[in-house]
Amino acid sequence: MSSNPYAPPAARVDDPGPSPTDEIEYGGFWLRFCASVIDSILVGLITTPLVIGLYGMAYFTKETMFAGPAEPFITYGLPALFTILFWNWRQATPGKMLLSLRVLDANTMQPMSVAKSIGRYFAYIPAIIPLFLGLFWVGWDARKQGWHDKLAGTVVVKVFK
Repeated sequence: MSSNPYAPPAARVDDPGPSPTDEIEYGGFWLRFCASVIDSILVGLITTPLVIGLYGMAYFTKETMFAGPAEPFITYGLPALFTILFWNWRQATPGKMLLSLRVLDANTMQPMSVAKSIGRYFAYIPAIIPLFLGLFWVGWDARKQGWHDKLAGTVVVKVFK
């Protein structure tokens, strides 16, 4: 370091600059609710024709738990696969993209890993079981995290373009 009083100030190489959490606006309950409605409609537009094509209209009046071997994959597997793929490809599902939201790692504010995405998807189960309390938690939490976000270590943020 120079002792010259007229030398320009030197920035430290290890200075990270502004914190990634300085200007973050978290995605609130109603915004995320609207995104999930959009996503549910899109999933329905994909899965409904598939189950009707395989099992006919009788699918909707069936008395058994499952209509056939493809039904669990169509109704549970495809939505899970699409959701996890979108989280890793675009950091958001189509509904979140339309509302300028992104799902990020809560510690790094970077895209989440595939493992974290899978964990977040399955963390919806304990968030839903007690009367959806874990999802409503988004409305009360300071960082707008639901239980699935807390369990997976993720946050949903508003993206300004």
